[in-house]
Amino acid sequence: MIELVLPPFAAAMIILFTHAYFGLHVIEREVIFVDLALAQIAALGSTVAFMLGAAHGSMEGYVFSFAFTLIGALIFSVTRLEDSPVPQEALIGITFVVASAAVILLSSFSAEGTEHLQETLTGQLIWVTWPTVAKVALSYGAIGLFHYLLRRTLLAITFAPERVSRLKTWDFVFYATFGVIITSSVHIAGVLMVFSVLVIPAVIAFFYTRYFFKALLIAWGSGTVAIVTGLALSFSLDVTTGPVLVVCFGAVLLVALLFRSRYGRHVTDPSERGLIVDMFAKEGG
Repeated sequence: MIELVLPPFAAAMIILFTHAYFGLHVIEREVIFVDLALAQIAALGSTVAFMLGAAHGSMEGYVFSFAFTLIGALIFSVTRLEDSPVPQEALIGITFVVASAAVILLSSFSAEGTEHLQETLTGQLIWVTWPTVAKVALSYGAIGLFHYLLRRTLLAITFAPERVSRLKTWDFVFYATFGVIITSSVHIAGVLMVFSVLVIPAVIAFFYTRYFFKALLIAWGSGTVAIVTGLALSFSLDVTTGPVLVVCFGAVLLVALLFRSRYGRHVTDPSERGLIVDMFAKEGG
């Protein structure tokens, strides 16, 4: 049993450690559905590849997914306008709906379309192998190192955008690297879990702290609880892993909310919303 659980657990934890970081960015930017939109765009790319004869999870499918995700990254980076009459979240929502409809439409033309559609939603985490885990660890590790080396700028575009010149260019870099993560994650875990692991741990963190590093630790901790619980239930009850994990993430959020309502501090001043990044706070920002 342990040998079967370890590869999915390792993959899920790698996904959590990267997505929790991006989730803090997403919540701070108030573009909650950007992950869903990018994930669905990636799914659209893999669906196009599938309709052209590529197998699910193949390199061809990955290339198509990443290419489509880069297009989405470009769209989201150029539509971030401070003085726009339409909030960016509306455009992101429209993108998600159109991409979802396109996936359903294309899948309807194939006899195996229903199975492919289910795989894009729930993923194949339970079947992940150690070679796949190694590839994911290397690619996500490279993205993590990139963000660490350029942390001042890549944190500033979210938490102190007024400090950044060429904001749209850096926004594209952010969304493009985010797209690399999303593309791989959708193929492994599916759209539903990818959204859950990005948003729910970050939301929990925002309820308990205003400091970025503490928020990251809380997101990692709460996500780990959900993953361990979800995998244990999935294997013991012999049910599909993806949906169980999503439900467990929701349950952990509910427990966190109940705990905070009883013991936590309520932030009522709107000026206290958002995270503080120490490197900018120390500079008087």
